[in-house]
Amino acid sequence: MPDLGAVTGGRILFGGDYNPEQWPEETWHEDIRLMKDAGVNSVTLGVFSWAKLEPHPGAREFGWLDTLMDLMHDSGIGVVLATPTSSPPPWMGRLHPDTLPRTEDGRTEWWGGRQHFSHSSATYRRYAAAIAEDLAARYGGHPALRMWHINNEYCTIDHGDEAAAAFRRWLREKYGTLDALNTAWGTAFWSQGYDSWDGVLPARQPHYMKNPAQVLDFRRFTSDMLLECYVAERDIVRRHSPHIPVTTNFMPLWFGQDAWRWAEEEDVVSVDLYPDPRDPLGAQHGALVQDMTRSQARGPWMLMEQAAGPVNWRGVNHPKPRGLNRLWSLQAVARGADAVCYFQWRQSRQGAEKFHSGMISHAGEEGRTFQEVKRLGADLARIGEYVSGTAIRADVAILHDWHAWWAVAQDGRPSCEVDHPAVLHAWHRALWESGLTTDFAHPEHDLSGYKCVALPQLYLLNDAAIDNLLAYVRGGGTLVCGFHTAVADEDDRVRPGGMDARLRELFGIRTLHEWWPLDAGESVECEGFRGTLWSEEIEAAGTAEETIPYQGGELDGLPAVLRRGRAWYVSTLPEPEALRALLARITAEAGVRPVLDGLPEGVEAVRRGELLFLLNHRRDPVSVEVPGTHHDLLSGGTISDRITLGRYGTAVLRP
Repeated sequence: MPDLGAVTGGRILFGGDYNPEQWPEETWHEDIRLMKDAGVNSVTLGVFSWAKLEPHPGAREFGWLDTLMDLMHDSGIGVVLATPTSSPPPWMGRLHPDTLPRTEDGRTEWWGGRQHFSHSSATYRRYAAAIAEDLAARYGGHPALRMWHINNEYCTIDHGDEAAAAFRRWLREKYGTLDALNTAWGTAFWSQGYDSWDGVLPARQPHYMKNPAQVLDFRRFTSDMLLECYVAERDIVRRHSPHIPVTTNFMPLWFGQDAWRWAEEEDVVSVDLYPDPRDPLGAQHGALVQDMTRSQARGPWMLMEQAAGPVNWRGVNHPKPRGLNRLWSLQAVARGADAVCYFQWRQSRQGAEKFHSGMISHAGEEGRTFQEVKRLGADLARIGEYVSGTAIRADVAILHDWHAWWAVAQDGRPSCEVDHPAVLHAWHRALWESGLTTDFAHPEHDLSGYKCVALPQLYLLNDAAIDNLLAYVRGGGTLVCGFHTAVADEDDRVRPGGMDARLRELFGIRTLHEWWPLDAGESVECEGFRGTLWSEEIEAAGTAEETIPYQGGELDGLPAVLRRGRAWYVSTLPEPEALRALLARITAEAGVRPVLDGLPEGVEAVRRGELLFLLNHRRDPVSVEVPGTHHDLLSGGTISDRITLGRYGTAVLRP
């Protein structure tokens, strides 16, 4: 299958979503002039244009898109052409109410926004296939076409009747019999046993708490139904243009999609990334998403959307300070992006996102936003031939699995204070601040190429994943595991002993007596540090070789951290400095080295291919020691042993 390299041609793609249907035609030619001025070489067309393309059922209005496709080709700008199926026209919901999704308490989600479609609706799927078919037939051979973009940010959840019928079909295929379903869902509890498939419903609103296994399967089903919608449209456009790669854009750490499975169905993995400019850990959040997306892509990936300035959906929408847009864009390239794009090209004057920034803001071409975009376009042109298609080496993998997240994020758990993404961020932050580049991996992936594997928290682990972890440690790898892990099997059934017996033996745990979750703001004293969020009453086995005890309270003297061989278990969440120190020790003992020793605080170093990216996330200049002589591709200068990075400054060094 074609990949991102087939599109980039040794460049970095630069551009964004272009919505010319919002503007008079005379503006289009002005846009082309400004795109060329900024170095834009790629635009995405048609994401939200269904009502423009099909103003009433069966109509086709392609003339405006013909003009734009030709205009882009004549200007040397490639097109990522979207199927418009994320936002059906109002006539569809009016004529076909079955296409509208319903919430868990039965309310209809009406047209007037976006994503108002039922993934299980046969009517919706028929219309979506028809518009995708006609787009692909018309433009599959157009010389401007570089990539297909299916739908947009798949995220719809539907509890309606058609979804209920599809859910039952999905369950019958998975379980085969009602007896197997009843066993998997533990329906002996609360008299929930099903005697007919017709009685099985989506996880709708009950009087009291929902069945956790039912909710887990409904989340799996929802991800699969959305994936079916994507694959159906993907296969249509592939049939007309097999040489053109296909993508759809993920939202970072989106709860509703098993992105590991989705990535396997994409030619190009792409993501939308919007860190908060006021967040002191915004850069680390960006690094986490970039590392995860690169790992899903198993190579270069596409930053489909970012903001050139403020977004419009936070309580207070802060602009990006001078230089931050460039810094975060180059951070994405450093961590594997071969495409840097925005939502959107020109800031809208009407609609729900008129205060969401564009590459051209309301200030126009003289505004700071566009001037910074022009500088970034020039930077990407300078480094593209050296960086495009190159790889990133990581000796550490962080494990993440959507099914474990879905299972732990339910009612009735020991603590509502435990937020899976927050724990994931805490562990990634500790490694990031230590200057270590990390991949992400699924617990069943081949881990043999990593010196150290970090497992922050995976409440649910199936037998295949556990066997994989055991084999990894037996093969010489170092495993460090966080609290409340391997508690349940794939059906959310608690394992005997409260944690899988094989992993208890691996870590040197004789008995896990109780979980002791902590209140918000509460901490627990440990030898040398404080633990937060969680603690556990663990009795170590005689095989444990090292322990760090709790001090005081109910758990006094019991192990907060214990090690057996190359396997570590951390039963609390150490405060940031302590977690960083602990993971730095463990990774160093495993033979993992930082990208660059002695980095000042707030400076990030990433190696991509032969290039060394240095990124200063501080507002003040900083001096960085870089042994040897290097050429800075951004400035064109030569540096020897030391470089000064200005406010939000970046260097891309080539030996």
